Amino acid sequence: MRRMRTFLSWWLPVLLALSALAMPIMSQQARHEDTEVYGPVPRVITPGAVSGAPPSDAIVLFDGTNQDQWVSNADKSQARWTVANGVMTVNKAAGNIETKRSFVDYQLHIEWRIPENITGTDQARGNSGVFLASTGRGDAGYELQILDSYNNKTYVNGQAGSIYKQYIPLVNASRKPGEWQVYDVVWTAPRFNPDGSLRRPAYVTAFHNGALIQDHVELQGETVFIGKPSYKAFDAAPIKLQAHGDPSEPISFRNIWVRELGK
Repeated sequence: MRRMRTFLSWWLPVLLALSALAMPIMSQQARHEDTEVYGPVPRVITPGAVSGAPPSDAIVLFDGTNQDQWVSNADKSQARWTVANGVMTVNKAAGNIETKRSFVDYQLHIEWRIPENITGTDQARGNSGVFLASTGRGDAGYELQILDSYNNKTYVNGQAGSIYKQYIPLVNASRKPGEWQVYDVVWTAPRFNPDGSLRRPAYVTAFHNGALIQDHVELQGETVFIGKPSYKAFDAAPIKLQAHGDPSEPISFRNIWVRELGK
């Protein structure tokens, strides 16, 4: 015991002295500058003057005046929906429309309105959709559902805000028919290997009227009405709006813009 006390009485002051010497050395090594980054500097954009207005780097797809940025999905002819009073209304007889341009990863803003006098129930009530990537004619692609989901019962993976038949929205943020609604979406396109096999799946984050409804969900493949979704290789793709064949009154759109990401 005496030997232990002698050992401690000798080495303890030494250890304390070494520790005191080490503290200023450590404080010299850890500087706030070491975790500060000054480049690359983010490019400057000008935000929209009011909420929902396109920022300076946005591509405006519909500003209320014409359909110059849109073509028929069926034959790539000029889109033939109805434009009046700053609003574009679905022409069900003319079929789906899609953007002339193709996109990979992007941020999308789109506003839509169910008619105030909407009729029908379930899926036959203001049915439409935003296809975040149109991979072919008809309803080929990846659909974010549009529907009147204000006091309208349907299957929950087919209500407004769902990634159709894949993901239920986190909340139902629907407004009454006749009121304008907003989707803000971040789309990350899938990536494919040279042989066409999937390298990285698609992801979607979406807000409905300001509420988060899809939180970076991993898609299982393209939208299908019957069966299981699967992937098929594509590169860039247009954004498509659906002219659904349900018998209810056609819905309308306004203020559509997109920001390409990763460029």
